[in-house]
Amino acid sequence: MKLTRSRWLILLAILVAVGLFAAFAMKGTDKPQYFTAKADRGDIRQVVEATGTINAVITVQVGSQVSGMIDKLYVDFNSHVKTGQVVARIEQSLFKGALLQAQADLQTSKANLATAKATLEKDKALAIQTAADYQRISGLTKEGVMSPQQLDLARANADSAKAAVSASEAQVKQAEAQVAQRAATVDVAQINLDHTVIRAPIDGTVVARNVDVGQTVAASLQAPTLFTIAQDLTKMQVYAKTDESDVGMIHPGQVATFKVDAFPRDTFTGKVSQVRMNATTVQNVVTYDTIIDFNNPDLKLFPGMTAYVTLPVAQAHNVVRVPNGALRYKPDMKPDVMRAVLQKYRIEESAAGTEAGGTGAAGQQYRARAQGQAGGGVEAREGRLDVAILWKLLPDKTLQPVQIRTGITDHTLTEVSEVLKGELTPGDELVVGAAAAKTTTRAPGMGGPPRR
Repeated sequence: MKLTRSRWLILLAILVAVGLFAAFAMKGTDKPQYFTAKADRGDIRQVVEATGTINAVITVQVGSQVSGMIDKLYVDFNSHVKTGQVVARIEQSLFKGALLQAQADLQTSKANLATAKATLEKDKALAIQTAADYQRISGLTKEGVMSPQQLDLARANADSAKAAVSASEAQVKQAEAQVAQRAATVDVAQINLDHTVIRAPIDGTVVARNVDVGQTVAASLQAPTLFTIAQDLTKMQVYAKTDESDVGMIHPGQVATFKVDAFPRDTFTGKVSQVRMNATTVQNVVTYDTIIDFNNPDLKLFPGMTAYVTLPVAQAHNVVRVPNGALRYKPDMKPDVMRAVLQKYRIEESAAGTEAGGTGAAGQQYRARAQGQAGGGVEAREGRLDVAILWKLLPDKTLQPVQIRTGITDHTLTEVSEVLKGELTPGDELVVGAAAAKTTTRAPGMGGPPRR
């Protein structure tokens, strides 16, 4: 009986020991599991990416200054044209009739001018005769041969003839003005007739034809576009829409590369010629056109294609690089524990509360910068660097903060331009995320406590 009781006591002791061991073992699993990435050394290239449209350097829309029906077309899509070459013709019968009518009116006016001139000569001769009669009668009146009444009549005839000369001269001038007016009408009618023949204003390629034979064009309000001619498709441009936060890093002369959907394996190269100051706002997003010149000798690229542009704006060679996830990580510590750790390594608490994932406006701006988002507005531009805190995983599974000054970023890796507090060398394990046992898993790189 005693032996049985002893066995039960031994068995109970063994069970208690196993339970205590299991409890301690399970408690140990509550320590978080860290996800890490190594700091390394290498090159970083910061780029600006944008989407644009391919256009010819010079594109001219060919229109019509007169209205009428399209009579003939001499070119089509992709036709090569020379300056002055006839590309279309508008039906000319109405314009020819208007020209003939204007010419006839001009001849009538010229005849009226001749009549007016003849009348003027006649009136001048009559004026000379009446003036001579007045002089003779005036002398005879003094001698008593002619009466004063006859002298008055002669004077009146002379004055009337002189007035008739003035009237005839005015009629001549009026007839000359009518001739000039009719001549101008003839010129206008001739110009309208000439404008029925549409000619190419430049050498180039027809990239658009907007009319067909028999179609009527109306030029009363504005000139209709008949053709679109691109001057030289061997030299073209990309109009890239760049965000307002990026235009400060773009300058004329920068080399840009781009791809198009038609040739996904090919990379094309060009140079920035200008950043146009005309802003475009779509849904509160402000963009500017960055013009990129490139050569197209094989005519592979067509106007209107979508280009995916990459503009290198900064480069760093052989620098220490850290993953952006390490910049976003903040350990799940109580405030007093966090404060003690930072004081131990002489790091200001404000650095961890803002740059390293805080909840304030500066922290939000920093996280946007670290993630490579345009909303941050301070994406490690040239001449502007930021302070951040990294958490280095030591061999004993403890965390050590390292305060750094960041340089440029390629949205995946960020340059470490200076280590402010602590030590950081290539190969160090940096925490990018953590997951705690028996709790909801926290995704790598997400700051703050896990959801429970």
